[in-house]
Amino acid sequence: MAFSRHTGTLAILVAVAIVAVAAAAAMRGNDASPPHRRPQKVQAEPGRLLRGEYLARAADCAACHQVEGGQAYAGGYPLRTPFGTIYGTNITPDPDHGIGRWTADEFHRALTEGKAPRGRNLYPAMPYTAYHAMSREDADLIYAYLMNQRPSPRPNREPDIPFPLDLRVLMWGWNLLFFDRDPLPAASRGQSPQWLRGQYLVNVLGHCAECHTPRGRLGQLQRDYWLQGYALGRYMAPDITPEGLARNGWNAADLQRFMRTGLAPQAVASDEMYPVIVHSSRYLGDEDLAAMTTFLLGDAASGAGPDTRAPARTPPQESPGKTADQPAPAAPPGADGQQVEPGRQTYLNLCAGCHGAQGEGRPGTMPALAGNTSLRMEDPRNLIMAVLHGFPGNVMPGATTFSPMPGFSRRLDDREVAGLANYLRTQWGGQSADVTAEEVRGLRAQ
Repeated sequence: MAFSRHTGTLAILVAVAIVAVAAAAAMRGNDASPPHRRPQKVQAEPGRLLRGEYLARAADCAACHQVEGGQAYAGGYPLRTPFGTIYGTNITPDPDHGIGRWTADEFHRALTEGKAPRGRNLYPAMPYTAYHAMSREDADLIYAYLMNQRPSPRPNREPDIPFPLDLRVLMWGWNLLFFDRDPLPAASRGQSPQWLRGQYLVNVLGHCAECHTPRGRLGQLQRDYWLQGYALGRYMAPDITPEGLARNGWNAADLQRFMRTGLAPQAVASDEMYPVIVHSSRYLGDEDLAAMTTFLLGDAASGAGPDTRAPARTPPQESPGKTADQPAPAAPPGADGQQVEPGRQTYLNLCAGCHGAQGEGRPGTMPALAGNTSLRMEDPRNLIMAVLHGFPGNVMPGATTFSPMPGFSRRLDDREVAGLANYLRTQWGGQSADVTAEEVRGLRAQ
């Protein structure tokens, strides 16, 4: 009996100790207080600060770390995920709310390991899963640039994430399972210096895969489907593999134009791509934009170089698409006549006044529909969402202003939206008239 009592007492003490350790780890993991040291002072010559500014833009820091009309890098931008909303943090040199007490080592660790000072785990909304391949020199240059900006006393906002996911200690398990430090996949093939530079800009600094690669149920990037498109938010980031880009009518010149200005015959930057253009890619040099294009489309000079591409598979959200050598026809057989006539009438009544009877648009104010990527994508999600919810007006780099597009969710029912989508896709996208009212109903609720 004595042995049993001692065993039971020992078990209770062990359980209490485990709970205490777990609670302490949870508290430590959620501790957002700054390090207990004096604010850091970083001296850097003007050339290094300019290089740090360029790299901060290439890494698209502002898109997540500032709100529209707010001070640069002062935080507050909401990043909506399936697990809750995370808010971009203050990364100005403010000593209490920003990174003013951080060292260069701590900043580098946050970028490449997802660990803030005091052991605090960062959520992977901060793309350390891409930045882990950032060079130490580039990280130090970005740190020096940020530490020489005007401090902002804006407090950080806690994530709106339900319990127990708000316990950052759980990120230890997520990182153990999904934080892969192996080289990031490539969707194209190449070996030239330009291709390698583009690989670094696209995969690492630009972290394009964070939006354009499908994710698993726990938010992990699915490397087997690298850059093959994904709907993290309301809209789908399209397939930007060489095959996907060719299928949607893109070429090198149009890609570079789009990344510089947000405008191309195939698309006008909107939704989450708009701030990427405005805060990041518009500032890149011509050589870097050309390198990104080379990496995305494939290196024509690669010859028989090593094939580092991710396996060509069908993303979980999409069915198999057309191959790159199958250009979109004007309209599939049998797609005209009574099958799309209701959609044609809706288009003429509501859309042709802005987009033109032939889908030609209005240069500089209203995008063309003929050849538009949203119509050519096999998944009609983006087109349906645009019809339902519209887009705000945007001022593009170069001061080109695009008028807002109204949403028609209250004016058109599910059947009418499906009919309009089918007309647009068959007329100018080379797709089948297979959008259903049920599909529209499911997207309307999002």
